[in-house]
Amino acid sequence: MTIADPRTRWLALVVLCLGDLMIVLDVTIVGVALPSIREDLGFSEESLAWVVNAYLLTFGGFLLLGGRLGDLVGHRRMFLTGISLFTVASAACGLAGSQGLLVAARAVQGVGGAVVSAVALSLIITLFTEPAERAKAMGVFGFVASGGGSLGVLLGGVLTDTLDWHWIFLVNVPVGIAVFALTLALLPAARGGAGGRLDVAGAVTVTAASMVAVYAIVNGNEVGWATARTLGLLALAAVLVGVFLRIESRAAAPLVPLGLFRLRNLAVSNVVGVLWAAAMFAWFFLAALYLQLVLGYSPLQVGLAFLPGNLIMGALSLGVSAKLVLRFDIRAPLVAGLGTAAVGLLLFARAPVDGSFAVDVLPGMILLGVGAGIAFNPVLLAAMSDVEPGEAGLASGVVNTSFMIGGALGLAVLASIAASRTDTLLASGDGAVEALNGGYRLAFLAGALFAAVAAALGGALLRTRTAAVAHGHGGPVGAPAAADAE
Repeated sequence: MTIADPRTRWLALVVLCLGDLMIVLDVTIVGVALPSIREDLGFSEESLAWVVNAYLLTFGGFLLLGGRLGDLVGHRRMFLTGISLFTVASAACGLAGSQGLLVAARAVQGVGGAVVSAVALSLIITLFTEPAERAKAMGVFGFVASGGGSLGVLLGGVLTDTLDWHWIFLVNVPVGIAVFALTLALLPAARGGAGGRLDVAGAVTVTAASMVAVYAIVNGNEVGWATARTLGLLALAAVLVGVFLRIESRAAAPLVPLGLFRLRNLAVSNVVGVLWAAAMFAWFFLAALYLQLVLGYSPLQVGLAFLPGNLIMGALSLGVSAKLVLRFDIRAPLVAGLGTAAVGLLLFARAPVDGSFAVDVLPGMILLGVGAGIAFNPVLLAAMSDVEPGEAGLASGVVNTSFMIGGALGLAVLASIAASRTDTLLASGDGAVEALNGGYRLAFLAGALFAAVAAALGGALLRTRTAAVAHGHGGPVGAPAAADAE
């Protein structure tokens, strides 16, 4: 896919980012509205979790399949399909008057969101072929991907406080329609995808493995991690992964060519992505819970508290991050960004019960905004740096799956740590708020550890441009082997 006019190319980037922003926002925007949804539709505490879990299950399960379908039938076509599914499902969520309809529509939202997320990055990679332009474009996309989560907390608070919970879904409808129309206008129809046929057996097994694993993870805290149910589901997921790998090793046209994981930067970036997503979820969710349940902030106040970090993240992602990558390559900015985020989480790990915004919240928000603004662009560029255009959708699906699994697993682990510590403090005689805060502090500490380990792995193992050339990977970081693929 090529667009000769630079202005049209950048407008196309804005449209792709807007589509992806809807998807990223939807992960966190619902969190603020859950109490209102529960009261209105009569959910129990246990069943309410499915408003989130139904989305996570299908989103995590269909990322790889969505990315591969983009490679086979065309990224633009699959992007339009995903946007259509997501928009229609958003309307159904916003109009839902029953628990069953809302949960079912959320599952469809997850499928549409997975397809959009899997192919949007591929479209950007093929639109921007010159390294400097690509670094800038990835900076914009990185801001959307990393900042959308905390922006969702703000938007969820505003919409829930000023209107009602239905509007966190209905707001997607006009945006989705606009993205669909602008995609048709700005992105040319391509000759077709990479060719070949879909590995149905591989698609079924990896989708089932992803959904079973996500289901086990998101329900682990509720039913217990050492229960037969959780361990059995994780074992089933592992068996399905083994079956999938066997299928892929023998398939003539595998869904995921196993040689893809011999690409060092892609493999390392996926590990870094799992840890980074876990750390980011510590920021989005734990900070929101600390502000709301310990400091007593309203949903709108919680959203506004995230605003300084969002603004800093945006400024760095859109301007500074690309320049840092061009000047220092991918490794140094990634380590600096993840390290800064780790320090921000450490500051939250000492936040007191009677904390003030200026002293105990704002410094951590600023450092997390700086870290995320610097680090996300290098992570994405590293992941896609060695990938052929015909496999860009698949690689994007793999990267997004790593972030998805990392976020879900990280949130489950952090919530488990927080709950266990809270129970211990309650048993020792601490007050309810003090015990709750003690649990959050330990979980923030674990989040900081995730970010620090991600920084260490990235710094030690990622290959820079110079190293890539020395090992026979001749193109610059982020430059594809060919430019005209959809």
